[in-house]
Amino acid sequence: MLHADQVSFAYRSGTALVVDDVSLTIAPGSMVGILGPNGSGKTTLLKMLSGTLTPTSGNVLFDGRPLSRWQRRDLARRIAMVPQETHAPFDFTVLDIVLMGRFPHLGTFALEGPEDLSIAKQALASTGTSAFEDRPFATLSGGEKQRVVIASALAQSPEFLLLDEPTASLDLGHQLDVQLLLARLNRDHGVTMVLSTHDLNLAAGLCRDLILLRGGRVIAQGATEDVLTPESVRALYGVDADVTRHPIAGYLTVTPLARVP
Repeated sequence: MLHADQVSFAYRSGTALVVDDVSLTIAPGSMVGILGPNGSGKTTLLKMLSGTLTPTSGNVLFDGRPLSRWQRRDLARRIAMVPQETHAPFDFTVLDIVLMGRFPHLGTFALEGPEDLSIAKQALASTGTSAFEDRPFATLSGGEKQRVVIASALAQSPEFLLLDEPTASLDLGHQLDVQLLLARLNRDHGVTMVLSTHDLNLAAGLCRDLILLRGGRVIAQGATEDVLTPESVRALYGVDADVTRHPIAGYLTVTPLARVP
């Protein structure tokens, strides 16, 4: 169980809060989407949930223990973060990138062994990127890179996977690839996921629960069917929208109509 208890965060003392008094609970097996306009605090909240940022006030607890009391290596074995953008500073191969996910499981000065290599190759297979393992990471397309970064996170063998805008800047085909991949990992492998996104239709098709953030505060949270409404879209983005169930896809779809005057 991952739980945020009245967390707030400001990047500097005396500045405005980026996240303001947010409480939420992520149950094992969940698929939760965080929605909100630019600057609403989505990425900051994800970083607090992963332990890479410490709340200015409040606490994030994992299995009932504040993240501050976890050893970073132990926490990384159970919670993985996929950032919006990843840049390799050197000319690493895809397999090198994925093997980096095994770092939390290695002892001091230890090198990857056969088991680590096997886990990395399984992660590549799970994300459909096995054919790229010998290619330099820098030569991949945006969609290919995103799947490799997810493979690296999977190689950590985490229970919780946090993803920041996992389909940002991807074309329609690669968006669908990532959506299907995440759904399969959650369904077949039991990986709990929390993802931030601007794509309301991605969230509607993928997430069973939503958290709506505006100005760093939660304005609604709950089941997708209950939370994703014309009224909530208007409150969140200042846009009138039609929210209907797609007759073929079977999930809610959002069509923006006009800016609220």
